[in-house]
Amino acid sequence: MDTVTAGLAKDAQKAGERVGLKADSIVIEGGKPLRGRIEVRGAKNLATKAMVASLLGDTPSLLQDVPEISDVDVVSRMLDAYGVAVTSPAPGELLLDPVNVARSHFETIDALAGSSRIPILFCGPLLHRLGEALIPDLGGCRIGDRPIDFHMDALRAFGAIVDKSYEGIRITAPDGLRGANIELPFPSVGATEQVLLTAVKAKGVTELKNAAIEPEIMDLIAVLQKMGAIIWTEANRTIFIEGVDQLSGYTHRAISDRNEAASWAAAALVTRGDIFVGGAKQQDLMTFLNVFRKVGGAFDVREDGIRFWHPGGALKPVQVETDVHPGFMTDWQQPLIVALTQAEGVSVVHETVYENRFGFTDALNDMGADIVVHRDGLESVTRRVPRRKLEQAAVVTGPTRCTAPRCGCRTSAAASATSSPPSQRRGVRA
Repeated sequence: MDTVTAGLAKDAQKAGERVGLKADSIVIEGGKPLRGRIEVRGAKNLATKAMVASLLGDTPSLLQDVPEISDVDVVSRMLDAYGVAVTSPAPGELLLDPVNVARSHFETIDALAGSSRIPILFCGPLLHRLGEALIPDLGGCRIGDRPIDFHMDALRAFGAIVDKSYEGIRITAPDGLRGANIELPFPSVGATEQVLLTAVKAKGVTELKNAAIEPEIMDLIAVLQKMGAIIWTEANRTIFIEGVDQLSGYTHRAISDRNEAASWAAAALVTRGDIFVGGAKQQDLMTFLNVFRKVGGAFDVREDGIRFWHPGGALKPVQVETDVHPGFMTDWQQPLIVALTQAEGVSVVHETVYENRFGFTDALNDMGADIVVHRDGLESVTRRVPRRKLEQAAVVTGPTRCTAPRCGCRTSAAASATSSPPSQRRGVRA
């Protein structure tokens, strides 16, 4: 356990014992700057997709630097239900052996995947391996509808037959899958992943227009290329995939989690701390770093990571619009808003990617923050991102003194500045 987390975990354990909370509760005693070093783990938005990709190989795959999160557990159990042997030869590593892939029952998949939206990405690989895919009603984070129409339309373009029933969705491909020309209405990350995982073994060439180009998408392409896929990218969000008959396993280390890195940066800012985030990559955080500096934070990019700290003085308000990469990532606005509660003035955060991602602000307001959410968004002459019907806006007025919420039954929003419990982290000392 590293320096930051050792202190956090010890304080949390003592505080929890005092108030009689159970072991699965998290208690945070605030008012202390966070200082020390933390190592970010592999990106969760890559790890689970790379795990699904292992279904396409004829030999085992080894995925390294896997984060310890619930989505990884869900995908591991789903792979096991389909006959993929999932083992951990070393901490942070998963060995995925798809040699004995077999059909699974609808009820089993529904029970395993009810709280995750990852199952929809199993469609392409399962159609190639088994000729059939079963998708239950999808759960996931309550941040918006996130419709699966993009996924289903793409699968139909490949020649799949989609049948909906009260159980969920059954997808078949009696004539096999063939390459297609697909243009997404929006550069959806999930739909882009769906096309990639389906096209690599479809007959012919697939052209995908208006694709997502997030770093995790590029890393998934790297995984698939290691397996034997033929994929190239062109300007204007266009990806070409030439289908192949056979893919093998891969050995791959996941890119670092830029969401986690940004969360620790915001934690350093809001606590007036100083945190070195090992593994953070400047090229994956360019837009965030610009906003971080405008707010008043300081950072130092080094070969093995980035140091983030509060240099003193007042934090400044900003206006931010979330967008697809290379814009300001929607996942970054949550920890940023926590920091903006301490900026002097009025900040505005326009959420343009999901329609319900400000629910966490209720907990912040319970702690003393001054945040007003406009459910229909706000007009602004300085906007750069095109306005979308689903968007919302949060107006944050600061600085405000935040204190512990009166009711212990609600999750503290301040804890969301880091993406995992202290017991799973390594390095930051309170």
